[in-house]
Amino acid sequence: MPDTERRVFSFEFFPPKTAEGVSRLRETRDQLAKLKPAFFSVTFGAGGSTREGTFETVKQIQDSGSHGAPHISCIGATRASISDMLTAYRAIGVTRVVALRGDMPSGMVERGDFRHANELVSFIRDQTGDAFHIEVAAYPEYHPEAAGPAQDLANFRRKVTAGADSALTQYFYNPDAYFGFVDACRGSGINVPIVPGVMPITNYKQLARFSDSCGAEIPRWLRGRLQELQDDLPALRAFGLDVVTELCQSLLARGAPGLHFYTLNRFEAVQEIWRRLQARGHV
Repeated sequence: MPDTERRVFSFEFFPPKTAEGVSRLRETRDQLAKLKPAFFSVTFGAGGSTREGTFETVKQIQDSGSHGAPHISCIGATRASISDMLTAYRAIGVTRVVALRGDMPSGMVERGDFRHANELVSFIRDQTGDAFHIEVAAYPEYHPEAAGPAQDLANFRRKVTAGADSALTQYFYNPDAYFGFVDACRGSGINVPIVPGVMPITNYKQLARFSDSCGAEIPRWLRGRLQELQDDLPALRAFGLDVVTELCQSLLARGAPGLHFYTLNRFEAVQEIWRRLQARGHV
């Protein structure tokens, strides 16, 4: 039986851009806080485009009594700007960060002082010691820019060697991809916890767009069924709840060390998946 006491459950938000978005996220945060997650992570826009929004969202999470975990991207950043950012987060009580390479915005030429996430991880460790628990990204179906699984595994190993404490994965819908990746990591001496990322299914076109851009595979059987249901949102969402609940149940039953939900700033689907998992004794 998996050790349920040590599992880590978390939820990801993005910084809202409108007053309506701020209100919606506040409701989502308050609803999901009832589930007592280990932390709420907050994304960081390409090239630092949401820098202030990320900080303000994390501060609101901290002020609400929950734990915020800001994404910190090194693309376009300098050592001085990252150092200032870390100081600001420590000042509001943040103890966990998600260190990423990040995306290069369209038109940006200068990459900044860091080229890869392992360099950022190393810098955070050198600057702050053990002040932060450092999360990094992992890709069960390998990163779309990697030449293949072997290169992607080597990139992941560099981040862990640099000082990462654990990892959050890109979302996926084939649990064997996740467990195959974990087995490959263990076989190469990488032993940090690797928490699977979970994307609820509520909108087919949106999911297909996300998946095409980030390299997450939608299995053929699943894509076909979602295409059939895309014009019947209630039926699509009911089917999506069944699929993602079964995925989460399989992951936890087979020993995953927790779940990290990509909420898109909505609580309804995540809350229902959680209710079903709780009813089956998995959370």
